[in-house]
Amino acid sequence: MPAHAQPPARQGNLFAQGDNAGSQIEAVLALDAPQLHQWQQRLSQFQQPQFHAAAGAAQPNTGIKTLPAPAAGTEAPAGGPGPASGQGSLFSAAGVATPGGPNREPLALAASLDPLALVAQPLQFWRWPGAPQQGAALYFVVDRPSHLASPLLLYVGETGQADRRWKGEHDCKDYLAAYGEALLQVGLDCQLSIRFWSDAPTPTRQRRALEQALIRLWQPPFNKETRGRWATPFTS
Repeated sequence: MPAHAQPPARQGNLFAQGDNAGSQIEAVLALDAPQLHQWQQRLSQFQQPQFHAAAGAAQPNTGIKTLPAPAAGTEAPAGGPGPASGQGSLFSAAGVATPGGPNREPLALAASLDPLALVAQPLQFWRWPGAPQQGAALYFVVDRPSHLASPLLLYVGETGQADRRWKGEHDCKDYLAAYGEALLQVGLDCQLSIRFWSDAPTPTRQRRALEQALIRLWQPPFNKETRGRWATPFTS
């Protein structure tokens, strides 16, 4: 083969998952700004309609769209809904099991959640002296790059102990570190935050069903169920 300069690596090769951690790091470092921007644009184009659908329709500080009240005779959870959360109505209307209510598909509740209406916290929130949230929760890792018109929802998770979930080992923390390093290397900014929804169902099965509905809806690239869709080198 005649000697000549090697052609630029194709995006498909760069964004394919490596066989080991070393190849993953090499793939990340090999990315240039146009390739990273294109990857972000693909994700943004998919998620932007969902962000638009949720924008302006959530109740303040809850991240929840206003849904119709449950039908007459439907029981609310014991003790009634929490202050300003509308949790009782939402869980009855959206189909997450409640006492006396039907157990329907949680996709309606997933569609009613607006991650951007939730309080943004730094990823190192768990280092604070007092835990800002506790108990059952769903959480969303969001990036708001200044060079994109729309945010990026990178990860959706659930936990029964919101004050402890992010303290130890977590695959997503490694993915986010690789993501941030890749952007830094090419001069692109990222503004990462984590946002908790503390009105999540307490029963693990219901909470995980809602998490899976959110993953299907948003297709976040760092969740194991959907990361193959985006062919990212940030995950191994």
